[in-house]
Amino acid sequence: MDNKYLGLTPPMGWNSWNTFTWQINEQLIMQAADAFVECGLKDAGYEYIVIDDCWSEKQRDENGRLVPDKYKFPNGMKAVADYVHSKGLKFGMYSCAGTHTCGGHPGSFEHEFDDAATFAEWGVDYLKYDYCYKPDFIPGEILYKRMAMALRNCGRDIMFSACNWGNDDVYKWIRESGAHLFRSTGDIQDSWESIRRLALSQMGQECYGGNYCHNDIDMLVVGMHGGSNNEWINAGADGGVNVIADSGNGAEGAMPRIGGCTDTEYKTHFSLWAIMNSPLMIGCDIRKMSDATREILTNRDVIAINQDIECRGAYRIKQWNNPENVFSLIKLMSDGSYAIGMFNFGDRTSEMSLQFWDMGLPAASGRGFDIYDCWKHENLGKFSERFVANIEPHDCLVLRARLVGMK
Repeated sequence: MDNKYLGLTPPMGWNSWNTFTWQINEQLIMQAADAFVECGLKDAGYEYIVIDDCWSEKQRDENGRLVPDKYKFPNGMKAVADYVHSKGLKFGMYSCAGTHTCGGHPGSFEHEFDDAATFAEWGVDYLKYDYCYKPDFIPGEILYKRMAMALRNCGRDIMFSACNWGNDDVYKWIRESGAHLFRSTGDIQDSWESIRRLALSQMGQECYGGNYCHNDIDMLVVGMHGGSNNEWINAGADGGVNVIADSGNGAEGAMPRIGGCTDTEYKTHFSLWAIMNSPLMIGCDIRKMSDATREILTNRDVIAINQDIECRGAYRIKQWNNPENVFSLIKLMSDGSYAIGMFNFGDRTSEMSLQFWDMGLPAASGRGFDIYDCWKHENLGKFSERFVANIEPHDCLVLRARLVGMK
């Protein structure tokens, strides 16, 4: 590998699956690359355009090589990669550790080295490596180490995303496998309950992520608003399917969708993933982003927290009177400041009080914090001993706090 900084901080980009699932083609991917630049995502630091499952033919060719679907990608993957690269972006693809992908296409099991060489030849910069149809007789740990070996020796720098859903005690071996990031959860759904559940599942796991091996809590659903073509992704908190009604009033072929989250919940979702150092992989249709979605995804103050070079984990301070739903996440930044996320997962407005003692600052020190609001982009002033705020249901505050003298 030539790029010794590959994977230093969590990757940022867009993945096709959450909105489009199997309905992908080269025109869509090129349009996504165009939108990336036009909507300011590239300027905000996002760089990867990743094609997920169902891009290939159902069979390999006579030489055992993967073949792009001739209808979806008539000009081949190299042409798509070249277009993405022409925009100053990086190109990602998908495969699977098993015999088949989750969508039933050829997986990379026992083809790892040939497939890595093919990806390098096509100009791939990122590989999402899923876990479906894994043979029972071989540990997943071996299969991820095998693909990491193949990628590290394919002649091209390729970001390796190990997507084994948190199985096989992944925390114990993933860092030494060579993966740059690892999926620690099941798939996300476009619902508040899914966001809440996934975030809580990874609190207390901070020690397993860090530079060059990031804990991936799954893709972002910010801005989807129930817009996936997959009923399960649109499912609500009860596991049922959101209503998809064909009213006849939409554009030709369009089906109005009901579901998703509020913009406030999406803001909280983005804030959680950012301060927890998860990769920021957008899942909505970026060609049709609302202004509110764009403002969330391009908030540079929040992105800077995620991309801090030291990638230190955030620890949790629970609110004493509602410890399961109301809490703060604290992340020490490389410049000595602190990123603070104050979150209300409950259904009622909550007064939150962050005691600086709990961060290690004694009241007798004569010091406090100068606090900046990362969503309002304004300074809130200097505070000693504590910071108090009312947080609306499913909302949050994201702050940067710098130690100052109070005399």
